[in-house]
Amino acid sequence: MTSSIHAFLERKRDGGRHDDAEIEAFVRGVVAGRVTRPQAAAWLAFVLVRGLDDVETTALTRAMTASGLRLSWEGLSGPFVDKHSTGGVGDKVSLVLAPLWAELGRRVPMVSGRGLGHTGGTLDKLEAIPGFRCTDLEPAHLRRILGETGCFIHGQTARLAPADRILYALRNETCTVPSIPLVTASILSKKLAEGISDLVLDVKVGSGAFMPDLASARALAVSLVRVGREAGLRTRAILTDMDQPLGRAVGNGLEVLEAVEALRGGGPPDLSACTIALAGDERAASLLRSGLVLERFRRMVAAQGGDPEALDDPRRLLGAVDVVEVRAERSGVLERCDALGIAQAAFALGAGRSRAADRIHRGVGVVLDRKRGDPVAAGDVLARIHHAGRALDEAIAHVRAACVVGDAPPPPRPLVLEVVEPPPGSASDAH
Repeated sequence: MTSSIHAFLERKRDGGRHDDAEIEAFVRGVVAGRVTRPQAAAWLAFVLVRGLDDVETTALTRAMTASGLRLSWEGLSGPFVDKHSTGGVGDKVSLVLAPLWAELGRRVPMVSGRGLGHTGGTLDKLEAIPGFRCTDLEPAHLRRILGETGCFIHGQTARLAPADRILYALRNETCTVPSIPLVTASILSKKLAEGISDLVLDVKVGSGAFMPDLASARALAVSLVRVGREAGLRTRAILTDMDQPLGRAVGNGLEVLEAVEALRGGGPPDLSACTIALAGDERAASLLRSGLVLERFRRMVAAQGGDPEALDDPRRLLGAVDVVEVRAERSGVLERCDALGIAQAAFALGAGRSRAADRIHRGVGVVLDRKRGDPVAAGDVLARIHHAGRALDEAIAHVRAACVVGDAPPPPRPLVLEVVEPPPGSASDAH
């Protein structure tokens, strides 16, 4: 596309639209290096300002999917399902939902990512389990696990949607991440490359979310559902609260322990409720309460090289950490439990990374004793900070600022805010 790249860029700069062939040629050029990084970065900036319509976004999604390997599960019975979360604080739903779906008879080839900034990553949580492999398994190995266990959770390989890896890195460098069409294509191209038929999206809303307000979250959810439908995926989206952390644990090993509690049939009610809502099956609640799903998770852990016995030993998941309690200075009601503030505390302790190459500590983080609306007496424990000697004072300050004790109960805020589904008879319903 060397001779036409300038015309391509000028068209979007001036508010025009691209046809499918142009977008396909652009994506192939990005992967092959015929489109330079400055040229690709310029196009991303033009898209941020000018936008893409649904037809253009669908074409971009398909082209990015086709830029690399597309996994195939021929010979295995479906349906093949996955979920994607737009990122939150304490969001360990994938660890519970994948084995739950498998127990319900689905196949779950779940491709997940790492955390960056204050948002935790599923792969980082799983790597708190000794031996767990989630970045280096070949497609044939993943196929065997999917056939025998019903689910796996693995990272994006270099061969899956390579155009997305290139463009995502450029979006980070050029501050063009917030573009809804670019977010939509990035998410869906990876999911289509997994070879799935059904996708559920957990679009978080609140202080700890990528989309802090309901209107922007709704716009993203609608885009994802519409484009997913046009690309042939049965797609639905659920908007869920992220003004406070999901569950009580924030931090990699701590979240694995809490996920295991949920898999046993216990754990925080909001974690179970979110998982059940995303599962979309009337049998999910009773099955999760039964504790039977834990055995499926153990099988997945063993199949991916992890030690399932470590799930029963907090010391092996957390390593060497100390615990400091943060106590309430007055009596009242917890008016606010700010998700972003708690995430900042965990990040300061070493639970997150600011660059992809940064190392994280699997055992540090925050466990909340109180959540929004809970009564509090002076001296009660609000949170327990698990630390390894790094930035403890900073973490305590973040927790104190996040946990606001007042006199009046806060207005209720439901966990599930909205559900966005394609209209009956849409393309994805017939897929």
